[in-house]
Amino acid sequence: MNEYTIVVPDSQVLSCVCGTNDNNLRLIEEHLGTTVFTRGNELSVDTEDSSVREKFQYIIDRVVDEINDIPYSGSVNYQDIIASVLNIEKKADLESTSIIVPGAVKKIYPRSQNQADYILSMRTNDLVFCYGAAGSGKTFLAVAEALKLLLSHQKKKLIISRPVVEAGENLGFLPGALEDKINPYLRPLYDSMNALLPHETVSRLMDAQMIEIAPLAYMRGRTLSDSVIILDEAQNTTREQMKMFLTRMGENSKVFITGDITQIDLPKKIPSGLLHATGLLQGIQGIGMIRLTAEDVVRNPLVKKIVRAYENEKE
Repeated sequence: MNEYTIVVPDSQVLSCVCGTNDNNLRLIEEHLGTTVFTRGNELSVDTEDSSVREKFQYIIDRVVDEINDIPYSGSVNYQDIIASVLNIEKKADLESTSIIVPGAVKKIYPRSQNQADYILSMRTNDLVFCYGAAGSGKTFLAVAEALKLLLSHQKKKLIISRPVVEAGENLGFLPGALEDKINPYLRPLYDSMNALLPHETVSRLMDAQMIEIAPLAYMRGRTLSDSVIILDEAQNTTREQMKMFLTRMGENSKVFITGDITQIDLPKKIPSGLLHATGLLQGIQGIGMIRLTAEDVVRNPLVKKIVRAYENEKE
C-alpha cells in the first residue's frame, strides 16, 4: 500500500468534509482522479504521485480551515465550500498562493480566485492597491504577506499606517502618547497580526522596532527603505496625502495599500486619494491593482449577503 493519510480529529468537521453519503468526497475524488478512503477519523489516497498527494493535502487543509471558521449550521452548503476550494486549486500554483509566516500556527491560503490573484500580485509587484468589501481579506492578507517578508528576513521593517479622520477627532486632542492615540485606529491591523502570531511575538517585534506604527500625518519627509509598508483605510486619504505617502517609498521596499471605496469618510467636497491614485496609476508596470467583491468575503456568511445587497443596489 502506498497510502497518504490525513487525520481529521474533529468528527463533526470530518462529517462536513465527507457530506451526506460521502457526496463531497466524490467531488474531491473526481478532481484528484483517485479514490479517497475513510477509516475512523482518517482520510487517505492510495498513490505515490507527489503532485496528487500535495493537492490532496491542500484541499483537505483548506476545506477544514474554512469549516472551522464558520459556525456549524445545517443551512451551510459545505459542497459549495469544497467546490470553491477545488476551483482555486485548479487555477493556482499552490506554493505561490499560500503564505507561510515563520512562527505562525498554520499556512494562509486564498479563499477565492481574487484572493489568489491578490497574493500573486503582492509577490510580483512592489506597489499593490487592493480595494474591496468589508471582510474580503484585503487587510489580513496584506498583513500576512508583510509578516512573512519581515520574519523571513527579506525586509528589515514592517511599517503600518492609516489616516485618522473618523468621528471628527484630531490626534492632538486625544489623550495619551502618540502610540496611545493612534492604536485604536490601527486595531484591525493588530487583530490581524495577533491572529497570525502569538501576542508575545508581536510585542517583541514592536519592542525591537521591527514593527513600527507610523501615523500618515507624521510620514512627510521620510524615505522608507528595505521595508514593507501597509497603508490601511486608504479611501480616507486626500489626493495630497496619497501622493506624499507614495513618494516615501525607498529602495528595496514593498507597499500594500488597502481600502474600501464604499466607506469614504472624507468631507463631500474632498476627493479620495485612493480613487484618484487607482485611476491615475492604472497600467504602470510594477503596480498591481486588485478589486475584491462580495464573493471574496470570508466573515460570517451573512456579511457576504449584506455586501452583495449593497453592491446590487448601486448597480
